[in-house]
Amino acid sequence: MKIAFVSDDGITISRHFGRATYYVVVEIENGTISHKEIIPKSGHSTFAGQHNDSHEHSALGGHGFDVASQSKHASMLEPVRDCAAVIAGGMGAGLYANLQSMGIPAIITDKLNIEEAVAAYVAGTLENHIEYLH
Repeated sequence: MKIAFVSDDGITISRHFGRATYYVVVEIENGTISHKEIIPKSGHSTFAGQHNDSHEHSALGGHGFDVASQSKHASMLEPVRDCAAVIAGGMGAGLYANLQSMGIPAIITDKLNIEEAVAAYVAGTLENHIEYLH
């Protein structure tokens, strides 16, 4: 099973999905990490200067539901389409909804360390703090 984390340093979980510079993709076998890969992640800096960079909020709550954001999300999520979950410390409601529609659970965690979060995920104790959506 593969799980993707957003990170800026390969060790800690980023608090903001859109600003994170990497995905840390871990493969889990028999409850432990068998492989770890750091993949560059597109984000806010990738799309800087493009039309509709304002994070407009919708009636659904949060930002990221407009057409331009949906296109950016699709681009950002392509490298992790084969993951069983995407874990971050925070993200916009539109991105969260995009992940759900792709069949990929998005988990918003208060944990900082990736390895601790992996252990909690495997144990089934990693809490999803959807109150951190923005």
